Parts: sequence; structure tokens; C-alpha cells
Amino acid sequence: MTTDNYYQATKRVALTAPALDQDLNVDVAIIGGGITGVSAALHLAERGYDVALLEAHDIGWGASGRNGGQVLAGFGVGQVKLKKLVGAEPAQRLWDMSVEAVNLLHAQIRRFDIPCDPMQGYLHAALKARQVRELEETQEEYAQLGAPVGRILRGDELRARLASPRYLAALEDKLAGHIHPLNYTLGLAAAAQRAGAKLFAQTRVTEVTPGRRIKIRAGGHEIRASYLLTAGGAYLGELMRPLTGYIMPVSTYIIATESRADMPRLIPGNEAVADLNFVLDYFRRSPDDRLLFGGRVSYSTLPPPALKSAMLARAVRVFPQLRDARVEHVWGGNVDITRNRAPHFGRLTNNILFCHGFSGHGVALTGLAGKLAAEAIAGQAERFDAFTRIPHARFPGGRAFRVPALLLATAYYRLRDMF
Repeated sequence: MTTDNYYQATKRVALTAPALDQDLNVDVAIIGGGITGVSAALHLAERGYDVALLEAHDIGWGASGRNGGQVLAGFGVGQVKLKKLVGAEPAQRLWDMSVEAVNLLHAQIRRFDIPCDPMQGYLHAALKARQVRELEETQEEYAQLGAPVGRILRGDELRARLASPRYLAALEDKLAGHIHPLNYTLGLAAAAQRAGAKLFAQTRVTEVTPGRRIKIRAGGHEIRASYLLTAGGAYLGELMRPLTGYIMPVSTYIIATESRADMPRLIPGNEAVADLNFVLDYFRRSPDDRLLFGGRVSYSTLPPPALKSAMLARAVRVFPQLRDARVEHVWGGNVDITRNRAPHFGRLTNNILFCHGFSGHGVALTGLAGKLAAEAIAGQAERFDAFTRIPHARFPGGRAFRVPALLLATAYYRLRDMF
């Protein structure tokens, strides 16, 4: 795992979260200090619940503080497949809540004055003729969903917005955008603390015993809670055994170049960009005129060799103007994917809830997930349950063969990326 994280170097929110040093009795315990967890802590504390959040590392240490910062409506699973999974009307409702998630993110940024550099604007970029057809289908789908429909950019109009020879077309997305995800996570966490939530870092949970009063062992101490939300994502490990196999930790990587005077000319409108490949490239400008460029995946979660040079080579394929660029930061981390790429929410018992499996679409949706979990704990579970009705299956192969099975299953899509 690489940790030379640009977001850590540009952190602007001061947050102190001590390690747990005593036994506790609370209304709700939360495992995981990412966006889902801190959002749930905030919404529960504002409802008057006594909340303790437990994070094994630092708040925002996992995917919430390392991701590409791309704020998206929708899900890792496409809307057409989602309709097949749940039906047309429930799929529309889920889409509407994903739009609500984007709006909630921007509302929280304004409400708590979080310095996370929010920008709106996004380009879905096509490299091949069949992907241009996919953009046309997506444009039509957005219209049917009631989303603001952007234009498909081609030729000179595209080059004026994205100075790369690599792409044939790009679809404007007026809902999506980008933020500094670590500052956003820390800003929500600070708001949760001000609302009365107790946040504990460097506090690894080692055991959970279900019951009317749940017992949680962490840092040599015991927490008793009426409710538990697990929001550990790709880093939950084997802690909650009934959830094992429903998500797969997959590593992805990002570089940040040095600040460059020519950066504004590469993406003049300052949109976030991602291509349509299965193993996609995603990138954006930073406020200090660097290129933040992400891509590659590792199903073993081990960083590929020569990561810095390999990632820069990918960036230069997109922007030949960067052939003399220097990479000043390179980092990576795990995202939690589900087998169908839809988010996985549910209950293990009446008072143990979980939210994970955002499959690369978590920057906005995790904030709403925390709010929906808080609603469910407060007895208003209808919106949370809309997500629990998405059917899920474990990755095949068991612990020993899960990664090889996934590599075989994805080989076809990697080949498609080449042609």
C-alpha cells in the first residue's frame, strides 16, 4: 500500500480523535471512520443519540481519504442492469436518491464551510466507436431518468474542453464534479464531534457479540450499544464473518504531478474526467494546477512494480503535453466492490446494520448512506430498505480462490479495453 498521499499533504481541516481509553455504554456504535461512518455519526448525534465511532487508523485513512475525488450520481452498476435487478420503479427511486446524495454533499459543504474545493462538471470520455454509442445510450438514459442532459462533444469542440488526442467523444455530466475527499471527510467528522458524537481513532475493533445490547471489544476496552453500524468498507476484513465474500477489496492508484503553468489548458473547464474502459483512467486538475491521474487496479491489493513511472506513462498517453512532467505524489488504496457493482446495505440482526460495496461510486453516496442508516436506527427505515432489496451474491471460490476467480472473470473485459 502506497501512502504518499497528495490529500494528506494538502489537508486543511484539523481534527483530533483520541484512542479509546475506557469502557463505554452508548446508544449507537459505528465501526469505520470514512464518509459513511462520520455521516452516520453526524446525523445520529443531531437526532440526540449517544454515538461512539471506532476507527482502526485515523479518521479518513481508508478509501474516503484516498479516492479520485469524483462526485457522481448513479452507481457502479449501470441503470439498465439495476432495473433488471430490482424493477423499473425501484431503480428510478434509487437513482433519485443517488442524485439526492450529490445534493446532500454540496449542502453539507456549504452548511459546515468545509474547505474541500468543490467543482461541478464531468466528462465521460469514449476511446472507441462502440463507446461513443454507449455515450449516446447514456444520454438517452439520463433524459428518461429526468437528469439534466448534457451534450456529446466531438471534434474541435471536444478538443477545446479536453486537450487530448485520445478521445473520440465525451458526454457532459452536469450533476457530477469533484472535491478534495479527505478534507470533506474530516469536515464531516468535525461537524459530528460538534454535534456530540464521540470519535475514536487508532482503535481497532477485534470482536463483536450480538445481542439486545451489543458488545464490542476494541483497544482493550468494551463498548456496549443498542445499535451497531459497520462501515469498514474494503478494510472490514474478517471481523463480521457473515459479510465475508460479499465484497472484494481492489486496489487502485493515483499520481499527482508537479504544479504546471499549462495545466489549465489541458482541461479548461476544470471538469473531472473518466473514460469508459473496464480498467479506466480517471483524472482532474487540482486547485494548485497539478494533474491528479488515477487508474490501474490490483486484485491482489499489492502495488504493481514501477508504479510511479507506469502511472505517468498512462497519463502521457492521454496528455502527450506531460511527457516532461514530474510525479510528486503517488498513492493507492482499496475500494470495496460487489459482484454486481451495486451498493450492499442490510442488517445482520435487527440492531446490526451495514453499508458497503460502493464499487467506485462512493464519494457522494456514502454521505447519504450514513444518513439513511441514521434514519433506519431512528425507526424510519423505508429509504434504507430500498437499498437492502438489491439482490447480492458472494464472489465465487471461497477465501483461497476468490481472487483467481475474479481475475478470470475480468479477463474478458480487459481484452475488450484493448479493441
